[in-house]
Amino acid sequence: MNERATVDMWFDPICPWAWMTSRWLLEVEKVRPLDVRFNVMSLSVLNQGRDLPEQYQDLMAKGWGPVRVCIAAAESAGPAVLRDLYTALGTRIHLQKYELDEKLYREALSEVGLDPALADAAGSDAWDDALRASHNAGMKPVGTDVGTPVIHAPGPVDGETVAFFGPVVTPAPKGDAAGRLWDGVLLVAGTPGFYELKRSRDIGPIFD
Repeated sequence: MNERATVDMWFDPICPWAWMTSRWLLEVEKVRPLDVRFNVMSLSVLNQGRDLPEQYQDLMAKGWGPVRVCIAAAESAGPAVLRDLYTALGTRIHLQKYELDEKLYREALSEVGLDPALADAAGSDAWDDALRASHNAGMKPVGTDVGTPVIHAPGPVDGETVAFFGPVVTPAPKGDAAGRLWDGVLLVAGTPGFYELKRSRDIGPIFD
């Protein structure tokens, strides 16, 4: 039996494409010997100081709330809690179309057995140093001209880590298809000098 590897994914709860990738990775866990560990990055941190359209500026201002709640929860209960908390938040944000507000945070925290008072972190900068540290750990190997999802995985050489943005995919492949996509992504990402494979998106995320 192959030894199971740990694969790290960095997410921002508000990104629908990261949500799609996370659901795919949970499928990959079922068909490949790997375990996914979830970590927080922040589109609000990434885009701080950038010239953005007004609508996106508003989203980035609201985007501080979910990532601060995630970091506060991880600091309080340990980083393993992010797996279930991300699912609770993402289900509400992307499937149920909740607003990014206290109701969202309290319901998601309560669902995973955490103190709903951690929702207060959304409006506080008390955890921002920890947030930036987590964000930087994820983004450093891939640069700042990409967003989320970011994945770090064991590379083809022992002790080597392969880091990349993506994949951006919809709908999230399931079963054997999920495993085949993982095999291909890991192959190209582990190729020295490989940087980009891309085509224009003609549909939005399909949440099914």
